[in-house]
Amino acid sequence: MLRGTMRRFSTVGSWLDEVRTGAADLAPSRLPYPKLGLALLLGVIGGWLFQQLRLPLPWMLGPMTLCTIAALVQAPIAAPQMIRQPMSAVIGVMLGGTFGPSVFAHAGAWVGTLVGLVLFMIACGASSVWYLQRFGGVDAKTAYFAGMPGGLAEMIVIGEERGADVRAIALIHGARILTVVMILPFVIQWLAGISLVRGQGGAQSIFAAPAINDVLLLACAVGGSLLGHVLRLPAKNLLGPMIVSAAVHLAGLSDFKPPFEIVNAAQLVIGVSVGGRFAGIAPRTILALMRLSFGATAIMLAWTGLFAFAVSRLTGFDTTTVMLAYSPGGLAEMSLIAIALNAEVALVAAHHIVRIVLVMVMAAPIFALLRRFGFGGNNAVVKSPPDAT
Repeated sequence: MLRGTMRRFSTVGSWLDEVRTGAADLAPSRLPYPKLGLALLLGVIGGWLFQQLRLPLPWMLGPMTLCTIAALVQAPIAAPQMIRQPMSAVIGVMLGGTFGPSVFAHAGAWVGTLVGLVLFMIACGASSVWYLQRFGGVDAKTAYFAGMPGGLAEMIVIGEERGADVRAIALIHGARILTVVMILPFVIQWLAGISLVRGQGGAQSIFAAPAINDVLLLACAVGGSLLGHVLRLPAKNLLGPMIVSAAVHLAGLSDFKPPFEIVNAAQLVIGVSVGGRFAGIAPRTILALMRLSFGATAIMLAWTGLFAFAVSRLTGFDTTTVMLAYSPGGLAEMSLIAIALNAEVALVAAHHIVRIVLVMVMAAPIFALLRRFGFGGNNAVVKSPPDAT
């Protein structure tokens, strides 16, 4: 018992160390505040413009678009991924609020969609790896880890250990998320005939919401982040708060929703972080890898549409919901679209969690198995995109 108690204290201590490290990274000497400020300003302008044009998910897609353009023209912007973490917690709290007793009543019906998800991932991974090798001239190792339908951070770590081109993996995955998030809302809005411009249903203004809502939001975010760290969850700063928020809502302790200003701010930061991922990289490199990633993403989206149509016919779930559950975009981004559509958010989030976990757990063993048959024997990158100077 004493050993278990000490282990728990050690885990909490490591989480506190992580928080202190994150706070230290906020020092002006380590965080480029002027560049971050410009990126956030562009994000606000982009969100406002997209909202005025009544485009889908304006406060995520607007910032994403303007920051990507800024990166391409080499504007002095920066969007460190650490700024995404607290906003991911807000999105997690919001997702947890969509869970209700009916989720567990219908969870058994997800068996068919989960089987379809596994088949979908195999089709996506195999065809993307083939495309990157055949048409992109990418070496087998890099193509394998860049072609996986998810797990950006994990694929970078595992790929680096096996001698793959880490920069190419990061940029191809980043471009995949960017492409999916930029295209899918328009496709779904067109197919479903539903506007994605409307605000968060039921969410109050921060000035009108009771103070207890802010306390619960902070408690779920902080407590959930700690839980995610203790359980070593993937996307811990999102999944941990989502679990805690879901427990609060399922227990009937509260039915609070984060104020829409905070939700919009979270979307803005996520959009800025996706677009700002390309800051500081030569435009020629960005364009070369984005062209390459666009082809692989187009293949993935084609598989998404095909599987969503087939699985929805076999299981009775709405085609749009299945499409969101299968789409090879980010968990937070796809969940936000599901919320805007009033789709089955729990189903969408659960399937993305399963996808991320499967990629994390299975990518390395499958790669080791393929190596026995000679896959990835050559370490050289045949056609690495050139840098522009």
